[in-house]
Amino acid sequence: MAVSSKLRAWRQDAVQRLLAAIQRLQLPGPSVLPVAGAVVGVYSGLAAGLFANLIALVNGLSFGLPFLGSEKHPRLGEALAGARWHFEFIIVGVPLGLAALGLARLIKPGDGREVVRRRLEVLALLVLGALSLYYPLVALAAVNTVLAGTHRTGGELGHLSPFLVLLAPMLGGAVVGRLLKDRPETHGHGVPEVVKAMEREGQLPVRDGLLKLAASAVTIGTGGSAGREGPIVYGGAAFGSEVGRTLGFTRRELSILMASGAGAGIAASFNAPVAGAIFAMEILLREFQLRVFSPIILASVTATMVSRGVMGSAAMLERVAYTMVSGWEILFYTVLGLVCGGLAYAFIQALHGVEAYFQGRRPGRLSAWLGRQPLHLRAGLGGLLVGLLALAHPVVWGTGHEYANDALVRGLSLALLASGCVLKLVGTALTLGSGGSGGTFFPVTVIGAMAGGAFGELLHALLPGVTAPSGAYAMVGMGGAVAAMTRGPLTGMMMVYELSGNYAIILPLMVTCTLASALCHVLVERRAARAREAGQAPPRAPAHEQPFGATELRR
Repeated sequence: MAVSSKLRAWRQDAVQRLLAAIQRLQLPGPSVLPVAGAVVGVYSGLAAGLFANLIALVNGLSFGLPFLGSEKHPRLGEALAGARWHFEFIIVGVPLGLAALGLARLIKPGDGREVVRRRLEVLALLVLGALSLYYPLVALAAVNTVLAGTHRTGGELGHLSPFLVLLAPMLGGAVVGRLLKDRPETHGHGVPEVVKAMEREGQLPVRDGLLKLAASAVTIGTGGSAGREGPIVYGGAAFGSEVGRTLGFTRRELSILMASGAGAGIAASFNAPVAGAIFAMEILLREFQLRVFSPIILASVTATMVSRGVMGSAAMLERVAYTMVSGWEILFYTVLGLVCGGLAYAFIQALHGVEAYFQGRRPGRLSAWLGRQPLHLRAGLGGLLVGLLALAHPVVWGTGHEYANDALVRGLSLALLASGCVLKLVGTALTLGSGGSGGTFFPVTVIGAMAGGAFGELLHALLPGVTAPSGAYAMVGMGGAVAAMTRGPLTGMMMVYELSGNYAIILPLMVTCTLASALCHVLVERRAARAREAGQAPPRAPAHEQPFGATELRR
């Protein structure tokens, strides 16, 4: 009996000590930030999966219904059985979430403990909420395979009516114009809005991020030439902003969490976690200090895990084993870097020029007339022009990333590569400049692949003994174009290196990305200097035209 009493007293004392320790629990911002980054990454991955499936759903409903039930598409039962459910997420997530909620309930109010309690509750509810969203999203992905949402529409335009090819992007543009006409804060391409928010107020409403995702899904799903990453960057940063403000973070911690969400969006969109993390540090935060590593890295990891569950883990690019054939090729990759830098600058100018023309800021009666028209009419007209270009070359349709793969494996002729480069540039400028919604990374990678492939075809025809096949130049051209547009050479290098899985291409990537980024930076800065000397305000720039950190970023 004495032993039992002592044991009971010991248990009571241990419980009291545990409760007292819980009351002393402190969760300062730096200790919570990595966990919050991981949670934000989960939602960025969910947003990327939702966005991809919305695009597929719009695409399938627009173009896949005629093929429903054919042998090329699986039945719903087969699609659901083959989905990546990952029930281990429940086994890990539910106990963690419930344990955090239980711990929060044990914390008594008063003495500043409300912050600790609120942070535990918010993080726990976010984890449980993510689990409740993941499995319906996986089911939606399975439904999309049945609706032919994942079929290669760009490669099958020949099977569609030309009338439909013209009508679909026009209607898509009109719908997007209606969605965004009363929300000017959602215009733009995503990245500059995030930079502006990080440098100023540090707030991005989640509802604007969701609206941007919906509008961009309609643009891309109906054939508009745009990319997925801009809206995902905006959406991920918006969610990071909302979570950070709810958890009571400082402004500095809030900016790190927003960058974590944005980088996680890139990681999930491209299935490239390292590139996403570098994008957040190089382009958004512009620093590589140890304090920012944990939340950004964890966000990229969790976002990639979730997006692979929803969208699959297949590599976006064909894994080809191109290598440098001779040392002379460094000179050719130097020239390719200059070509990519010039192309990125031309794309910036085209995008800005089309936007100004459709807004009535260019001389001429047609520009003035367009400027007086509502946004949905301008965006619809831009979609019609994009449809015309798609009839000439299917690379213009949607993101066009399938044709980047064709360029890597030498599946396109020199004429198709050269024309695809020009038409993709013009088509993207028309889509976004006329009022459509979407990003620029995906189109720029395609433009770079086409330009690099065409350059490589010419070189290999002239100097077959000292040059690699054109696919190697297409691969490096993708990185050079991204580096030039973002003026982030590390982002361009790591993105293509991660997507290609080819270490042998790293030296050409380093040369091309560095020179492309430097050339585009010089050209943009010289243009801005000439505008200042002329006494004119620098024109509003698209997603990556202005230096990140400038005060005149687009609203």
